[in-house]
Amino acid sequence: MRTSQYFLNTLRDNPADAELISHQLMLKAGLIRKLSSGLYCWLPLGLKILRKVETIVREEMNRIDALELLMPAVQPAELWEESGRWHEYGSELLKLNDRHERKFCFGPTHEEVITHIMRTELQSYKQLPITFYQIQTKFRDEIRPRFGVMRSREFIMKDAYSFHLESTSLEETYEKLYHAYVRIFDRLGLKYRAVIADTGSIGGNQSHEFHVLAEAGEDLIAYCPQSDYAANTEKAEALAQIASKTDHETRQLLDTPSITDMQALAQYLNCEQSKMVKAILLKGKKHPIVMLLLRGDHTLNEIKTSKLDLIHTPVTFADQATIESTFNCPAGYIGPVHVKHVPIIADKDVAVLQNFVCGANQKDKHFKNVNWNEECRYDEVADIRQVVEGDRSPDNQGELVFARGIEVGHIFQLGQKYSQAMNFTVLDKHGKAAIPYMGCYGIGITRIVAAAIEQNHDNHGIIWPPVMAPFQIALIPIGFHKSAQVKQATEKLYQQLLSADIDVILDDRNERPGVMFADMDLIGIPHRIVLGEKNLNNQQVEYKCRSHESSKLLNIEECFDYLIEKLMA
Repeated sequence: MRTSQYFLNTLRDNPADAELISHQLMLKAGLIRKLSSGLYCWLPLGLKILRKVETIVREEMNRIDALELLMPAVQPAELWEESGRWHEYGSELLKLNDRHERKFCFGPTHEEVITHIMRTELQSYKQLPITFYQIQTKFRDEIRPRFGVMRSREFIMKDAYSFHLESTSLEETYEKLYHAYVRIFDRLGLKYRAVIADTGSIGGNQSHEFHVLAEAGEDLIAYCPQSDYAANTEKAEALAQIASKTDHETRQLLDTPSITDMQALAQYLNCEQSKMVKAILLKGKKHPIVMLLLRGDHTLNEIKTSKLDLIHTPVTFADQATIESTFNCPAGYIGPVHVKHVPIIADKDVAVLQNFVCGANQKDKHFKNVNWNEECRYDEVADIRQVVEGDRSPDNQGELVFARGIEVGHIFQLGQKYSQAMNFTVLDKHGKAAIPYMGCYGIGITRIVAAAIEQNHDNHGIIWPPVMAPFQIALIPIGFHKSAQVKQATEKLYQQLLSADIDVILDDRNERPGVMFADMDLIGIPHRIVLGEKNLNNQQVEYKCRSHESSKLLNIEECFDYLIEKLMA
């Protein structure tokens, strides 16, 4: 492709409203243009990159015998009402009425639609297992769209759905999809981690997220450098600290006037927060209040907490009036001693504590040297805290460290959630109706492009992983419109590369060399060949790799073979 025939529209200045480097560079390089809040047009250069990502995703999905289809973006409300998500999904669901006042939504995902299609098309266990996928536009009405295409309202996603007669079959396909995702992100040349994750609004029994590691990531992931363990911090398991046995001290009642904050209390008592217990009071499903106990230096994990049978969902803190009527005491002084009629759930680390500090259920009072006994008890032990760096990895292979991640893929074992809700059955081997098991597997195509830039850039612009680059090679002729020698050599090499089916861009603009160099660096072309009279007189051209600072001279006769070797490396 020649730049004179292409729409190359780069910007020199950083856009004022672009916070992330990926947003800035996508606008500067002419990949996208903003239409409205959270809505972007993909210009030819950006779309070329997007299609390269789609191609790799499609190849790997086809490799595991998934079947491509295409479903409507606009979906009828009755399907979402059947699944129970019309109101449950929340304000991100864009709802609309047609001219006949029938209700629809712009699909943020397609579980309902695929379940409806398959309940009319699949009748027998002989048709299972089977997997379908699509690459299609989604819409989620984000309350605050930001970071360009990283968190836009409209985006392109690959979503796949599998159907099974038995849960073991679902687990096998889930494993296939997991490894297909690994191959996709490996081929894209991204540094990533697959992490154990919460199923969220999609639902289901098990899920993994795939995160591109980058400082701009909104998610915090915990992983063990010595093993493959990785999890989103909202899901990461916290192992109990190994407690040493000590003699029980005599419990003491202490005056702690107007002190309810853990840090202030630790300073006042000259005590470590790790030796203190704080009570968190939540609304229960069957009880007005459930007491959760955490170490003073730990933080409640609401995702883990929401999974507990006793806890009301969504997780709701008890109101002050209910607290005071139950304990006859302000919230900051409450603890587990002498509590009889309130269920108590202790975190794993709290359950192994000895001689700890906690609220005394009296205003301005705390206990010191509290131990578990008949007067101070818990009803249940659970993992309810956020992990911290340095925690033991759940696989006991080392300690957890944290990293920021951009979620670019998410796979779920849905189980029978949607098939059961939408009355989807097939006949089993005995001719009886059976509810199929389902899996769901998503990849954010547009988000991958932004995530790749966050991970691969410098002060000059984008440094694409080679398979994602819009062009593999840039030819920059100096004096193309003035020198017959330069033009002839450039055209010869250009035609050689085209004949070899190589994606090459020839910058034939009548621009200064500095402008051409800057543009090719900005848009991230991996390999650059500069042809000028001075070097051509010595039968040489200049080669530079985008990811390296230095350039080198090549013999013009060896240039083509050298480039082929580089592209195949």
